[in-house]
Amino acid sequence: MSSLSWPSFWADVPDRDRSPIRDVLADLLRHGVILGDEGSGRDSYLLVRDQYADHIRDYLAPLGLELIIDHEPPILQARPVPEECQLLATFTKEETLLVLALWRVYDEARTEQATETVILSANELWVKWRVFFEHIEPPGITALEELLARLRRKRMIRFQKSEDSLRPGEAMIEVLPSLARCIPFDSIDAWLERARLYEPEAPATPLTLED
Repeated sequence: MSSLSWPSFWADVPDRDRSPIRDVLADLLRHGVILGDEGSGRDSYLLVRDQYADHIRDYLAPLGLELIIDHEPPILQARPVPEECQLLATFTKEETLLVLALWRVYDEARTEQATETVILSANELWVKWRVFFEHIEPPGITALEELLARLRRKRMIRFQKSEDSLRPGEAMIEVLPSLARCIPFDSIDAWLERARLYEPEAPATPLTLED
């Protein structure tokens, strides 16, 4: 049990729920996302969804974050509010290009197929990259895995390596809704405008995403 005082504005929270709520807030501030269909995330998701959504929203609001609750797949996300949130991280050019590519894949899949789950292989991502960024060479498989690892830690994707070490391109990537919400694009035109900045002849400004 923490030695710190419990906030007075949450006096209605019973003792049994205080430690789990601390865990929820720590996860949301550390990762930005709680996946409610795996591990302890399931209990955290249900606790917030069923009892404490308003409490968490009240806590996050002064930080410039809004709570988003997805039902399928079950996800809790602390999403930065544009122009208000100062909890930001700058991605490298390579990381930004990867996020842009995955955003486009997700947007196209949801638009064309109306599917809830967006999954593709590393090989398919490589092909998509060449289509989206014609003049920018995709990263090799080792570099790609390192880039995907950061997105997985931020819970923007799920990533499973290929069982066959000789076929790394068969690794599978699931793009989560949390990734699409981290990027301030309202339309494909906005995406295209940002993507043009990364053409070889143009200077690039790293994309700013939630920390």
